[in-house]
Amino acid sequence: MSLQWRNFDQVVDLNDAAAAFILACAQLAIARQQRFRVVMAGGRSPAVIYRILRHAQTDWSRWHVYFSDERCVARHDPERNSRMVRDSLLDHVPVPQSQIHEIPTELGVDDAAVRYGTLVQAHTPFDLVLLGVGEDGHTASLFPGQVIDADAWTVAVHSAPKPPPHRVSMGVRALRATADVLVIASGAGKRDAIESWRRGGLLPIRTATDGLQGWVMTDLPAVDFSRPA
Repeated sequence: MSLQWRNFDQVVDLNDAAAAFILACAQLAIARQQRFRVVMAGGRSPAVIYRILRHAQTDWSRWHVYFSDERCVARHDPERNSRMVRDSLLDHVPVPQSQIHEIPTELGVDDAAVRYGTLVQAHTPFDLVLLGVGEDGHTASLFPGQVIDADAWTVAVHSAPKPPPHRVSMGVRALRATADVLVIASGAGKRDAIESWRRGGLLPIRTATDGLQGWVMTDLPAVDFSRPA
């Protein structure tokens, strides 16, 4: 198994392709086991893709939604990833509320990490994990320089290098417990991180995805995709 790389000249084409891949994964999972377990990513680029998915033909009653990471802010704070996903998609489609599994960061970072770790362990493997890439190569709330416990289902982050400092992230163990992964890397600012990743740089995005099946979709024409990843 290995990730496949696809570059797009236009971000609109990337977004459409990403939405189509998510729906294909959903269709396959529902046909096989009558449910689709998907981990949602935060960020501006995934939000556009989620808005495209509002109009999809899929059995939303079979979707089970999880979150790769969350900021420790109030539950309805607009900075929460779960709030963004609800505004972009979940408030517009009939996914049962009992199947939307938010990270309870309003309880505090340590308690939330323990509780979500227990849930994640019980609900894996996932069918699809969506991830973004930061300009420093971070993914979810796993940042360069962190000591990453490969056996942890979740991570309590107390000093993230970007605000807010307190977060809960799925750990590498959880992010890798999936049939497929889709990484979205959109925007010129991601170029250095992507090139470092492809050169073998020990970035969190590599640790989380190396050897998995799925796609990396970018709109970065400056990246040399002729070289092996």
